[in-house]
Amino acid sequence: MTDTAAPKVQHDGELLEALARAGVRADAAPRRRAEYAYDASNYRVEPVAVAFPRSVEDVVAAVGVCRELGTPIIARGGGTSMAGNAVGPGLVLDFSRHMDRVGTVDEDAGTVDVEPGVVLATLSRDVERATAGRCTFAPDPSSKSRATVGGAIGNDACGNHSVRYGRTSDHVAEIDLVTSEGARLTATESGLRATDPADARSVQRAAELTESLTRLAQEHLSALRLELGRIPRQVSGYHLDNLLPEHRFNVARAVVGSEGTWAVVVGARMKLVPKPASALLVCLGYRDVVDAARDVPAILEFSPAAVEGTDAAIVATMRHRRGEDSVLGLPDGQAWLFVDLDGDDPDSVSALADRLLERLGDDGRLVQGRKAADPAERASLWRVREDGAGLSSRLASGGESWPGWEDAAVAPERLADYLADLRELLAAHELTGVMYGHFGAGCMHIRITYDLRSEHGRRVFREFTRQAAELVVRHGGSLSGEHGDGRARSELLPIMYSPEVMAVFAESRRLWDPVGVLNPGSMTDPDPMDDHLALAGVPEREWRTSFDLGPAPAPGRDPWVHAVQGCIGVGRCRADTGGVMCPSYRATRDEKDSTRGRARVLQEVVRGARTVEEGWRSEEAREVLDLCLSCKACATDCPAGVDMATYKAEFYDHYYRRRRRPRSHYSLGWLPRWLRLTGRVSGAVNAVLATRLGKAFAAAGGLTTRRALPRFARAGEWRRGIVDDPAGSVVLFVDTFTRGFRPEVAGAASRVLAEAGDTASCSADACCGLTWISTGQLRTAKRMLARAAAALDDGTDRPIVVVEPSCAAALRKDLPELVPTEQAERVARRVRSFAAHVADRVAAGWQPAPGEVPERAVLQTHCHEHSVFGPQAQRAVLAAAGVDEVVDATGCCGVAGNFGFEAEHYDVSMQVAENALAPALRATGADAAVLTDGFSCARQIDQLAPERRGLHLAQLLDPGDDQHSIS
Repeated sequence: MTDTAAPKVQHDGELLEALARAGVRADAAPRRRAEYAYDASNYRVEPVAVAFPRSVEDVVAAVGVCRELGTPIIARGGGTSMAGNAVGPGLVLDFSRHMDRVGTVDEDAGTVDVEPGVVLATLSRDVERATAGRCTFAPDPSSKSRATVGGAIGNDACGNHSVRYGRTSDHVAEIDLVTSEGARLTATESGLRATDPADARSVQRAAELTESLTRLAQEHLSALRLELGRIPRQVSGYHLDNLLPEHRFNVARAVVGSEGTWAVVVGARMKLVPKPASALLVCLGYRDVVDAARDVPAILEFSPAAVEGTDAAIVATMRHRRGEDSVLGLPDGQAWLFVDLDGDDPDSVSALADRLLERLGDDGRLVQGRKAADPAERASLWRVREDGAGLSSRLASGGESWPGWEDAAVAPERLADYLADLRELLAAHELTGVMYGHFGAGCMHIRITYDLRSEHGRRVFREFTRQAAELVVRHGGSLSGEHGDGRARSELLPIMYSPEVMAVFAESRRLWDPVGVLNPGSMTDPDPMDDHLALAGVPEREWRTSFDLGPAPAPGRDPWVHAVQGCIGVGRCRADTGGVMCPSYRATRDEKDSTRGRARVLQEVVRGARTVEEGWRSEEAREVLDLCLSCKACATDCPAGVDMATYKAEFYDHYYRRRRRPRSHYSLGWLPRWLRLTGRVSGAVNAVLATRLGKAFAAAGGLTTRRALPRFARAGEWRRGIVDDPAGSVVLFVDTFTRGFRPEVAGAASRVLAEAGDTASCSADACCGLTWISTGQLRTAKRMLARAAAALDDGTDRPIVVVEPSCAAALRKDLPELVPTEQAERVARRVRSFAAHVADRVAAGWQPAPGEVPERAVLQTHCHEHSVFGPQAQRAVLAAAGVDEVVDATGCCGVAGNFGFEAEHYDVSMQVAENALAPALRATGADAAVLTDGFSCARQIDQLAPERRGLHLAQLLDPGDDQHSIS
């Protein structure tokens, strides 16, 4: 920020009062500042406050206040920046909350109007709908399901198909801006104008800037021509070459990549591209990434739409975290390229793929290649690549890796030599790099095993990064090929650019932002790259936990700290589609209710930061965990494997010690104990609960009175229809929920197992402790689980088939983590959910008996089933049973054990149901069965569609009863 005073950061009260007078609501709560102190980079910078503008007028007002007070302004979209572009010390403007509308799609003009908070995947989807699939929006970074248009403009995002479509700057027609002086300007492909021609002040500012920028470009024509725009992925620095005469003074493209340091983006007209009629993925296996890179020039001769790559460590982690079948169709090798070919018809594309495979085979580096024609294979392979950043952060082999030098780019023909030299540099510093990225564009993402917690490790980080910058420049490359410079690389720009070009960068920034308040610390006059590191300064102390969270990456590192720092901010929990997490965020759209938001606050707890104090007693942490449904989906869906359900249980156990708990923790948390009593007098209990007195009892227990309580079963009712063979081939574990509320399911499960060729011995003398776990009463949970392990450890290796998915998940995952004994490990290894076990029988050749199976079914896969046993089992069994059409209600039902029964959570529970389950029920008629293996899910069906009935898979397949009837 040359020739400008450094921005000041004043007390939040002064800022909030000024913003309130201007009509802008902002939040300076410690918990909110903690959530926004991070993005997906290595950096942590605490803001003064966070605002969520609803309109351009709000932005103008907020900018005016910050200008007067000298408060820095940080524009933020999805918060997925890996270079620290989206954190700063002043007022954060989060555009993703409200300014997220897609406007007019003009297919004839080839443009679409957008607000800056529109998520890229949403934009592509809406464009394709509006044009009947003829057009789409092209840039598709791996974070496209949560990254926003404003963020893509900020750092000139590219994506998997950049070989074909280039960078965001190639798809910008116009950008609407608010400058730090309050002018509203529109940058176009040929200049700069006032957004409103009647706004005299903005008209004058546009003219002044146009004159100044034109003069700046003319005075430095030679340097800008020689040093900028040399390779396809030269993203580092400002894109001032677009102001040159040969580019017709394209200010819109020049603004892209300025990382919020020139002006605040408040809208844009983005260009559309035709969507190819046919596409085919070709997967290529190599011995290593250097061999893969050597073949890139030959692959580019076939005009691919994408050439992406990943290495074996990422694939191994994907399989470790999500199961062997999470990666389908991968050829032999230790590094892989995913090549997307497209064209007018499938036959020509397939023939092109054959020629490519033949050519690469002749060249001799290819280990194995194959066409991935199956949509499921294609989706699983792309997901490996798209989740690369998260998967590589916590590898199956142990340890952790971090960004910092994750974004360099060279010309594609130089990539192999650059990677070979980079591996030597890594070895010289005793570092390991996990590699993936855009091989076809010469842009390599790499996460490196820096030790950013220690002074020595940070010194290695600095030395290595500087030498890596020198290396990539020797190869004619760019420090950044997609993520921007931010706090990670801005300090290193003088290695890449001459003093003249650096002076031009500084002057261009001063012209746009003379008051110097926009995103300080990046681009010009940057903070040192090892300042504000999030892992620095975390005090070492012992955090005693009940859960065995696994070993820390090094001696002396605390497992609880290591666990909560697993979140690296990639933000998949903020996605609207794909997977199951995070149901509460999808309902509220509030960062505090995302897995990431919760993890960031917990990271502040272990840091002992002034924003979040009191450790295990932190009220801010309790607040962000309150709407966590403990669905466990994040443990699988989060690429970094963050298990917020476990962290919530652990935190609650400490927070509520020697404190009065919520009433529901006693009424629902102790439910298995109450069921022992109610089973003996179930008739009387059910009669009372059907009266007004029942509502009074519910309210006294902290339960909502807007949800009907389930019918309590008689003691022993579950035994009806059970065939118990003590020497059976499997153990059928009849859990507390099934015994107490769904006794008919036990008999159905027994009969289906017999039909599948299994004899079953029954066990119903233990409890998994789930209700105590979810409410954070871990001492009791450990006792219950220890008893369950003793009861189930019968000296055999027979599968233990559990009727209720949540109980199966508790016995598989929570048991060995809370009871770290060999006995617990033995039992956990044997546990299967009913659906997973039956799916194995189907895979082995068993065919369910033909019966009155409905043609259509709504499938509500329990979140714990999804997380611990995988999402495919029920669908596979339904297909084998002859169900022709399955409507997936992918996502949490909203009840999630005790959550949806608690009075204070009922509204959010019903909002969560609107994510997927409620629409699926409305979209299907009474002829469609509703499959809900989870007891909680079935209760939500009762609430949403009382005329329909949630069936367990056992009931649907039951050959000896009519329980599979739909109504």
